[in-house]
Amino acid sequence: MQKLNSAQLILALDVDTFKEAKGFVDKLYPKIKIFKVGSQLFTAFGPKIIELLHKKGAEVFLDLKYLDIPNTVAGAVAAATRLKVKMLTLHISGGQEMLQAAVEAARLQAKALKITKPLLIGVTVLTSQTTKPGEVLALAKRAIESGLDGVVCSAQEAMDLRRKIKKHFVIVTPGIRPDNFDRHDQKRIATVSQAVSAGSNFLVVGRPVLKALDCKLQTEKLLGDLSRFSGN
Repeated sequence: MQKLNSAQLILALDVDTFKEAKGFVDKLYPKIKIFKVGSQLFTAFGPKIIELLHKKGAEVFLDLKYLDIPNTVAGAVAAATRLKVKMLTLHISGGQEMLQAAVEAARLQAKALKITKPLLIGVTVLTSQTTKPGEVLALAKRAIESGLDGVVCSAQEAMDLRRKIKKHFVIVTPGIRPDNFDRHDQKRIATVSQAVSAGSNFLVVGRPVLKALDCKLQTEKLLGDLSRFSGN
């Protein structure tokens, strides 16, 4: 697994245009070093947006949440590995065979290219949804047992996973909000301090920065919280 430092902030580039994405990257890198490219931006611009981020010096969290038959997912993961992304997501609900095929595809492709394998992160339950008791834990255990490097979960579940899963694994927490910020469509949100205290490694923020009157100032506030609570 890639060596991780203290908790890091990721900006979700959930915007409509290449110009908007470039604008945020130009303003916020290197304060933010990792940017999330989701289905909206990747569908519109494909690898071009990843090339932009790499040219800038930034790292890429490719959040496409792969879910398909094992062979198809393995091919997609191999392609993402060739793009040299730092991390990518796939749905744990796809089952053990799919997850293991993805792990093997990433390993073989990285070995062939002599590059670092991306972190494979399993999606448990979307933070816009409610969960059943034990649901996230069961999915997370399946992910780790299948060889994934970590999971996506809310801060509410992260602490429980840290207690009950004894292996080393990465936790990515979306839905990061400053105090008193609108929930929007997110049901399971968290502040920086809550996510760090729960054991999250990567904190994904979107609208609080993207919609801020001053995105640099909002980013600095979040990074200040991160430094204060994680010891960066």
